[in-house]
Amino acid sequence: MAHSVELVFDPGTEESIRRIWDDLREAGIPSQAPRSRPHTTLTVAELIDPDVEALLAPLATRLPVPCRIGAPVVFGRGKMVLARLLVPTPELLDIHAEVHRICLPYLHPGPMANALPGQWTGHVTVARRIEPAVLGRAVRIAGRPTDIDGSVVGLRRWDGGSKTEFRIGAAPR
Repeated sequence: MAHSVELVFDPGTEESIRRIWDDLREAGIPSQAPRSRPHTTLTVAELIDPDVEALLAPLATRLPVPCRIGAPVVFGRGKMVLARLLVPTPELLDIHAEVHRICLPYLHPGPMANALPGQWTGHVTVARRIEPAVLGRAVRIAGRPTDIDGSVVGLRRWDGGSKTEFRIGAAPR
């Protein structure tokens, strides 16, 4: 399973995203609930050396940062991934670029292409394995509310194999 470095949100933003997950699940659409914590992945690789956490800790002092969760976006074909965009701001793009720069020597075998600066699409996944027949309904559900204004409050390293969160720097609120 993949390892990643991720941004996590304030409680209100998290609750808004969890509400979307619940609405999708109640409509019979496979949502992220309750398997995950709402987050945005900054970098991802097969393995991330835990030693990088100490080097990333100073970035946590730049948080919280305001954010807006925007429009729904669909990734893939066949069974698709449904997400909400993290509207890019100069500050969020700078944090992403710094995480990439710091993590690069600690990513094994290297970063996945969709996490590279210039190719990264910041998003919050709301559902996976969406069948084409329910995609329109899923997008309508996931698109409410139109925007979610909140903040990014923490950094974490995620070990997908053990499903363990390692908080970086100040503890996310």
